[in-house]
Amino acid sequence: MRCLRAIGAFAFGLTVACAPLFAATTPTTGPLGTVIAADRAHVGGAGANVGTTVYSGDRVSTDPQGSMQVRAGAARLLLQSASAAIVDDNEGTPSAKLVLGTATFSTGSAHAFTLYASNAAIRPQTDAPTIGTVTYVSEKELFVTARRGGLTVTVEDEVQVVPEGSSFRVLLDPSEAAQGPEGAGSGKKEEKDRRRGAGGPLVAGRSRFLMLATAMIAAGTAVAVYKAMESPDRP
Repeated sequence: MRCLRAIGAFAFGLTVACAPLFAATTPTTGPLGTVIAADRAHVGGAGANVGTTVYSGDRVSTDPQGSMQVRAGAARLLLQSASAAIVDDNEGTPSAKLVLGTATFSTGSAHAFTLYASNAAIRPQTDAPTIGTVTYVSEKELFVTARRGGLTVTVEDEVQVVPEGSSFRVLLDPSEAAQGPEGAGSGKKEEKDRRRGAGGPLVAGRSRFLMLATAMIAAGTAVAVYKAMESPDRP
């Protein structure tokens, strides 16, 4: 056992939390961010509290029915229940890799934060206030929602846009998805469904990924999420 991180709150002083040393989450740089809301949440193997310092390489996670919000530079990251991400610092820019569940990020700069999931990178489209939600289904499937402002989804050198107020299913292995589990030719019905409009319009994705529109998000929902992300007293 050794002491890994200082736990403090803005108006509640500073304490020290001791936890087992995990090589995968040992801080190697300065602090990346601070926990500003936590309920049944963890940083590495330790319980997270308001004021817990988060370092590059830390795994942040929530239990079922839990939640956690982290402030990192000019961005905020909200983990919903039963979710996990690994936070990082890419040349001074905070980022996180979602490995389980659902995460929402908010920022007012296109270069302030990147949320990775599988081999996709999700970023704000512009410097306008932006709120985006990503659900990790598997290494080959995500759901991406632009609640406020547009988002870009990048896989290697291909970039597609998720417009404000829309939600897309992102298939990261479109050739396999089109073929389906029954082998070659089983994608014919899916192709017919797409032509009829079933499952929403298909956004051309060349070969790296496909995006299928799933829903439109009400403006009131986006405002409610924005207010929750702006309040440090709410997860």
